[in-house]
Amino acid sequence: MNLSELLAQVFWGNTLLNWVLSLAAFSVTFTVLPAVRAFVMSRARRLNTLETRGSTELVLLLITRTRAAFLFIVAVYAAERFLVLPARIDQLSTTVIVFVAWIQAALWGVAAVEFALGQREARKAAAGEQREVGSISVLLFIARVAIFALAILLALDNLGVNITALVAGLGIGGIAIALAVQTVLGDLLASLSIAFDKPFQPGDLLRLDDIEGTVEHIGVRSTRLRSVSGEQIIIPNADLLRSRLRNLGRMPERRMLFTVGVAYETTTAKLEQVSSIVEQAIAAVEGTRFEYCAFRTFGDSSLNFEIVYFVPDWDVARGRFVAINDAVNRSIHAAFVREGIEFAYPTRTIINRVAANPRAP
Repeated sequence: MNLSELLAQVFWGNTLLNWVLSLAAFSVTFTVLPAVRAFVMSRARRLNTLETRGSTELVLLLITRTRAAFLFIVAVYAAERFLVLPARIDQLSTTVIVFVAWIQAALWGVAAVEFALGQREARKAAAGEQREVGSISVLLFIARVAIFALAILLALDNLGVNITALVAGLGIGGIAIALAVQTVLGDLLASLSIAFDKPFQPGDLLRLDDIEGTVEHIGVRSTRLRSVSGEQIIIPNADLLRSRLRNLGRMPERRMLFTVGVAYETTTAKLEQVSSIVEQAIAAVEGTRFEYCAFRTFGDSSLNFEIVYFVPDWDVARGRFVAINDAVNRSIHAAFVREGIEFAYPTRTIINRVAANPRAP
């Protein structure tokens, strides 16, 4: 038997030549594709300059997201072109190839979305703006769900499945599921609203009713706060948007208002000096801006002065706010002692009518 006769022998429905060609196609493809991937990655890293950094980084990201299973399936597809397979095996192979190919396409799509969002965050960081970690995680979650759902539907369409009826059925089922999990969907939509509207960001100090804390993480369903007393508070996103929320982290400055009472025995000359003394005392404390000090009311046992000052750049100064408030109070007290102005305290005068008028009944 010569070589041509040997290659013409039929095994499992295909000649030996076809089996050899199929094996060669599989081997070459499964060897060449990883080599091409490594070559492109090395060239992309070498060409990663400031002018081409965006495009080369995207190419590298897409290549790194290319799974070995996809390369294997491509090699199998190339090998099958030389063989005649039974209908059942051919159908199974086609199904696997189509699904793996569309899943790989979905992975590339998710990588592209991640790259776009990463570039957006990099531009914000370069401009000195605060990062939006929570918003990015929410958008990535929505993008992953949408891209993989679309990939599965397109894969089914390629396999001859009538996706019109499937989409209609999914729509009806989706309504039923939405009614069953409307609370979760409400939190999900609220997270999207937070991502796009940005009422707060990680690092902001929030006050909600009797809760006050710093935003640590904005998730798909809930937001985590670290309270001023140390514990972590988890609040559903929908509850946050339904409430009157105070974002203390975005205050350009914080206004401080308090009242100081001086004794009624204070002379008119001293009383005239109180406002200027308070202004100088507050101005002497670094990190404050004096607003006013005014004689407002006659109290039961004191002459009451209303004092207002601001702590500018509140987001930076809030960590030392207690120290600033302490320094202001000490400065005012020292100034009053130095100028001989007495603080008032509650007093009560009792008149003994019998001692004042012995003949009174």
